[in-house]
Amino acid sequence: MSEYTEHDTGQSSSGREPLSSEAAQALRAYAARKRDQADQVAGVLEDIAENGLPAIEDCVPWEELREAKLTQLHTQRGHVA
Repeated sequence: MSEYTEHDTGQSSSGREPLSSEAAQALRAYAARKRDQADQVAGVLEDIAENGLPAIEDCVPWEELREAKLTQLHTQRGHVA
């Protein structure tokens, strides 16, 4: 485990301002999501290293991925000018 996960949140290191328990919990949840995303990327890279690059026919062009993501964001947040 990282040294940061072992610290008691009730004590602050010198020069640090302690977080509220809600803020600390939200920050830990964000870190967990980022860790999961990094694990997914690592898994893809390991698969490529083991099996090689996928065939072009099996790939989705980045433009389609971009448009799908923009559509998803638009739906989630509404149109932003």
